[in-house]
Amino acid sequence: MRILISGASIAGPVLAYWLTRHGFSVTVVERAPELRRTGGHAVDLFRPAVDISEKMGVLPDIEERATGTKWMTIHREGAGRPVRVDLSKIFGATSERHVEIMRDDLSEIYHRSTRDDVEYLFGDSITAISPDGEVRFEHGPARRFDAVIGADGLHSNVRRLVFGDESRYSSFIGAYLAVLTLPNAADLDAEFVLHVGVGRTAGMYGARHLDEARAVFLFRSEREIDYHHRDVPRQKELLRGAFTGLHPEVDRWLDELDRTPAFYFDSITQLRLDNWSRGRVTLVGDAGYCPGPAVGGSTSLAVIGAYVLAGELARAGGDHERAFPAYERAMADNVRGSRAVALSAAKALIPRSRLGVRGLVQVTRLVSALPAGPSRALLRLSTKSARVYDSMTIDDYPPAGQDPA
Repeated sequence: MRILISGASIAGPVLAYWLTRHGFSVTVVERAPELRRTGGHAVDLFRPAVDISEKMGVLPDIEERATGTKWMTIHREGAGRPVRVDLSKIFGATSERHVEIMRDDLSEIYHRSTRDDVEYLFGDSITAISPDGEVRFEHGPARRFDAVIGADGLHSNVRRLVFGDESRYSSFIGAYLAVLTLPNAADLDAEFVLHVGVGRTAGMYGARHLDEARAVFLFRSEREIDYHHRDVPRQKELLRGAFTGLHPEVDRWLDELDRTPAFYFDSITQLRLDNWSRGRVTLVGDAGYCPGPAVGGSTSLAVIGAYVLAGELARAGGDHERAFPAYERAMADNVRGSRAVALSAAKALIPRSRLGVRGLVQVTRLVSALPAGPSRALLRLSTKSARVYDSMTIDDYPPAGQDPA
């Protein structure tokens, strides 16, 4: 069975890995001319995604590339003294097994585990998909596949071709995200510096193996802002308008906007499709059920979804008419849970009031200070999203000939 995957970031290579282990022939097409190194932000792998990565044999590489961030210093707008918290306590209260890693590093590790067994077509994209499986490409000749899978992110090309315009399925949750790469002038070592104000949060962190740092910005907006997704100068203008005056340190980060080698700006949007499959086509990860970039654990959800989809295709003997509905049933509760996580996280991370700012700082400080048991209990009381990812259960899908035990 020949399967085409669009997208070579996270979900695509993980899916390709498991499909090849189940005996399928896999091609991955990626619009970028090479593996993307766009200065992406740090992402979290929670217990199920860590377990899947361990089964792939790449967990040592992931742990070697972990950011190593251990402490967070929180500056509350208008307050004089910052609060320093132990991030290991925070993550320990939410997950039994957790790794934070830069998105680009994770993508490279997953790609490296598949490149010898998978056909990668860089610098091309899909332009049409027929019901019988014929796929037309922007540059290469048309080819026929038994199934086509969109793993091409929030603004998925495959989803647009098969399901229609993104606006039909997207739900703006009232916030925006920006990330920029800048010099690590503060020489951050295992430290995340966070500034929190009403309706806006900005942070800066490094990674132990990187010379540069990342600054991440989250801000609220009651309505969607009118801008073109390729109009970077307009995006930078919006970012400056939202954050100027929060703190002199944040102003210095904004000064790097015109010099940064990498910049990302987008709305925090959830996808709410009733289903993710149509004929021979299905979607995985952010392409099908993005809970909201930076707030919903979308990377872990993408890894889980890729593993489940490959397993259901194998279990169905390659019959997509059986496999795709089974995949959707298996992921339905996980997707609903991740959406709730995103809404709760956005509410907490970007407080609407001074009371909310104070509450965020106080809860974070208490969770950091308390022993493991009480800190988990406090987190459950203060947010609906605590430990959602650790509680996700998935079937085991051993490759053919491998002992399921």
